Amino acid sequence: MTKSFAITKLKATGQAVALASALLLAAPATHAQTPAPTITQIPSTAKWSERMALSVLKRSPWLQDPALGDSWGYTQGLLMHALEALEHQTHDPRLRTALQQYGDKMVDAQGEIHNKDYKPLDNSLDNINSGKLLFQLYTDTKQEKYKIALQKLHAELQQQPKTSDGGYWHKKKYPSQMWLDGAYMASPFVAQYAAYFKEPAGFDEAAKQLLLLEKHLRDPKTGLLYHGWDEKHVQAWANPQTGQSPNFWGRAIGWYGMALVDVLDYLPAKHPDRPKLVQVLDQLAVAIQKYQDPASGLWYQVVDKGGQPGNYLEASASGMFVYTLAKGVNKGYLNKKYRPVAQKGFDGITSKLIEVKPDGELNLLQVCEVAGLGPGTERNGSYEYYVGERIKINDLKGVGPFILASLELNK
Repeated sequence: MTKSFAITKLKATGQAVALASALLLAAPATHAQTPAPTITQIPSTAKWSERMALSVLKRSPWLQDPALGDSWGYTQGLLMHALEALEHQTHDPRLRTALQQYGDKMVDAQGEIHNKDYKPLDNSLDNINSGKLLFQLYTDTKQEKYKIALQKLHAELQQQPKTSDGGYWHKKKYPSQMWLDGAYMASPFVAQYAAYFKEPAGFDEAAKQLLLLEKHLRDPKTGLLYHGWDEKHVQAWANPQTGQSPNFWGRAIGWYGMALVDVLDYLPAKHPDRPKLVQVLDQLAVAIQKYQDPASGLWYQVVDKGGQPGNYLEASASGMFVYTLAKGVNKGYLNKKYRPVAQKGFDGITSKLIEVKPDGELNLLQVCEVAGLGPGTERNGSYEYYVGERIKINDLKGVGPFILASLELNK
């Protein structure tokens, strides 16, 4: 590995707390608390998706320690989406309990989202991602609070600031900026809301956002997409001619790929933008395959600079690319030739970036903790910035895509 496991291990301080924050699913005070699941051994014969999900539940003392807190963060939403997809296949009651209790904890009887991390006035696309779970919770329980919360999130997006051509700002504090990350946070929710509540204008909006990102961020030479675009061309990280950030960050491109295949789940077959999105996905798949590391099957933190000092094979981007390719093939959007590419990538994750403990618990190594652009000069989009960000074990931004990728390859 390009980054040693020892270094990664040292940087894992606080992982139990971080995971507990994601899965502190304490029931409301008015209900009896469901006993926490006790998982002592994870069978090696189970599928990778199940082994990882059980590992999350095993190492996260969520119900045992309610003082650890919880979050409406986008990373928790990603994990919940993965657990929901797994529960649909396995019908494991432990997963159903976790999902229901997360909803109960986050959304009160009046449909208000009560969490210190949820600040609607920030106009942050990150606020939206956890809302994806609420569609299933409303379907299952018919509790009006989930419908109300969904409507509030949708209304929040109606107030999202936009660029002059209608693209969502990533956050209000990032004026006139579109980031690839926001594609996954918002567009699948908008498309699912349109399908669920029969409001077809949402299909147009979801597709428009993805097409605008491709228009402003795709590099025709590599086929890859830059992380962010500044319409005003004034940010320290922005190219003064194009407004684009200077590098191809793996996870940012991964967010975009996942958004494409997820939005296509809901977009009507005859929607005029559907073939455009399929074409964008196909172009992206070409680039993903082109920059796959031939030896490991994985992808680098800065995708096109694999041989440069400090770069490393990164778990979250690799999982996201595998999911994008595998789901694209399964749904018929992509040529079947990409299935072996996805399988090689997944095999690379399990052989290079997974540690199996004696009790069967899995650790996912080499996950970039976070990366962004501005507002100051430190997050400047440079190569040195991306490879210098902290690396963690079991960061949910890697765990969630790993579960989703495994599920797609099992189909």
